[in-house]
Amino acid sequence: MKIYFAPLEGITTYTYRNVHHDMFGMCDAYFAPFITPTANERLSAKNMRGILPQNNTATIRVQCLASSGEAFVTFTKRIVDLGYEEVNLNLGCPSGTVVNKGRGAGAFQDLTRLNQFLEYIFTYGACNISIKTRTGFSSHEEFERIMNIYNQYPVAELIVHPRFREEFYGGVPNKESFLLAYNTSCAKLCYNGDIFSREDYGSIMTQYPKLHGIMIGRGAVRNPAIFREIQGGAALTTEELLAFSAELERRYLPLLESQTNTLHKLKEVWAYVITNYPQEGKIAKAIKKAKTLGELHSAIQWLPSI
Repeated sequence: MKIYFAPLEGITTYTYRNVHHDMFGMCDAYFAPFITPTANERLSAKNMRGILPQNNTATIRVQCLASSGEAFVTFTKRIVDLGYEEVNLNLGCPSGTVVNKGRGAGAFQDLTRLNQFLEYIFTYGACNISIKTRTGFSSHEEFERIMNIYNQYPVAELIVHPRFREEFYGGVPNKESFLLAYNTSCAKLCYNGDIFSREDYGSIMTQYPKLHGIMIGRGAVRNPAIFREIQGGAALTTEELLAFSAELERRYLPLLESQTNTLHKLKEVWAYVITNYPQEGKIAKAIKKAKTLGELHSAIQWLPSI
């Protein structure tokens, strides 16, 4: 069974992925945050930098956000040239700016158009195509029709986050909707959503023992040792978190050429990590207020052992 690290835009950069792989690892692949091909196909070097093989020591999967079949197909040709054999189509992003352009979960507003889009990319795409999906736009009742559309195509893998778009990340993942995918999907199936512990993982595997994979995002940023714990390894320690933060800082500083930008990257990570310490409200507040790397160091040095 495959275990994946889900992409989080702005956090799971190639620098973050490489450090995690070197210090924790134990997942089968890291999904890079989505790339959005522009209308004229002129993807910037900055957009492509995160998936260049020379920048990645870990095994990664490329993800694309698109509403244009032509743009998506052209993108597949670009990544094949880089040595990739598969691209993941993001049909799950709930962001308003994404949805308003008919991308991500916005595709579910017009299922006829979605079907036409999929027909085009599966006909002309230059590589295998997997899909990361939600279960609808405004209701889980939409998912049966969505699954009927997916099952018409040779989807390499279907990753289902059982929330509809308007739920964003609130509420509880809808297990009935996921069961529909589990019972009817023609593609290999992967579960994604609210896995924050080894126990959460075990519960999903008990309910759906024939899964092909599980994807963990926020839970893995919060606890970078979660993949190790799932496989029976040691629990996360404060010492590891401090070392992880220090190594991220060491690699970001020369890359970003800015202490301020490096601090911003670290604070984004610590916003998740600090939830391992629910009793340390003062430290959490100090991290949030830190204006220099020195202030961040002063805050996190007082974290208790876990």
